[in-house]
Amino acid sequence: MSVLSDAEIEEIRHEMALYEDPQAATIEALNVVQNHRGWVSDESLEAAAEVVGVTPTQMEAVATFYNLIFRKPVGRNVIMICDSISCYLTGYESVRDHLKTSLGIDFGQTTSDNRFTLLPICCLGNCGNGPAMRVGNDYHGNLTPETIDTILADYV
Repeated sequence: MSVLSDAEIEEIRHEMALYEDPQAATIEALNVVQNHRGWVSDESLEAAAEVVGVTPTQMEAVATFYNLIFRKPVGRNVIMICDSISCYLTGYESVRDHLKTSLGIDFGQTTSDNRFTLLPICCLGNCGNGPAMRVGNDYHGNLTPETIDTILADYV
């Protein structure tokens, strides 16, 4: 019995077919697994490596290089707060402090209800709207402690 579902294997093979060298689909394979499971366990990484035709060490190198691949369980909503110089100069510290206090967690931690995981990120490419954060795939800018509470209320 495979660690990966038939749907995951099929999606990975589809991604591999898009490349001249199928082994170039390592990041896509990791994304497929994460989209299905929320994160990439050691067992699912090894299984994905086998499907793609690379060693688990090669797959791990890709997984640890990209900060959007989660190698441990995360909450239903991952909050990534930008700590670049642009966001820092526009109020990052007050936004960071408010998030930590209101969620009751620090960076790398998940709320007890599994609703949120809080992570720093070096840049979201939203410099003109700093301070900024990303919740899941949604970008939010011009943050203040007051707007954060309104924004997070929409995420279950």
